[in-house]
Amino acid sequence: MSYAFAHLGRIAVLAAAHVEVVAAALAVAMAIAVPLGIYAARRPHLAGWVLGILGALYTIPSLALLAVLVQLFGLGFAPIFVALVAYAQFMLARNVVAGINGVDPAQVDAARGLGMSARQILTRVEFPQALPVVIGGVRIAAIAAIAIATLGGYVGGSGLGVLIFNGLTLHQPEMIVAGSLAASALAVTVDGLLRIVERQVRT
Repeated sequence: MSYAFAHLGRIAVLAAAHVEVVAAALAVAMAIAVPLGIYAARRPHLAGWVLGILGALYTIPSLALLAVLVQLFGLGFAPIFVALVAYAQFMLARNVVAGINGVDPAQVDAARGLGMSARQILTRVEFPQALPVVIGGVRIAAIAAIAIATLGGYVGGSGLGVLIFNGLTLHQPEMIVAGSLAASALAVTVDGLLRIVERQVRT
């Protein structure tokens, strides 16, 4: 722990970079997963295929995927960013599908009876009710992304993984512990904040 206390500034900078790549990846992942999830929810005969493909993508070992992405994008920010966007799709799209399908059909029928269009029903009835489930998916994806983002240090990116992989290279266990504890603390903090948001949306 002496390393952590002696290098709080560096750890804070790396934690900020870690949050940056995770937040950016989740924002892009949501922009893809929400329409994809809505599309799958509207077509039950395709939903299994869509989620199955995303599930298969999620099972690819992260180091193997990063090795391929490094060949495509080189070292640095890009490979870990693309990997995070790809891995988040399964959790996010699955929860969008579950949230939309969990809306009471009677409420949808009532909205349709009031003359609402399909878009209005989605934006005013279905998605607001599905939002707690969607946020639950964001919470799970965020925690997974924080963990996976530590591999950014392995491919020349920034973030708390730099401490972990530098510690492995230099045989400095305190660096490894400092990076691991900081990543864990970040995951717990983000999980707690998103749980609060999820509870607020449910009320």
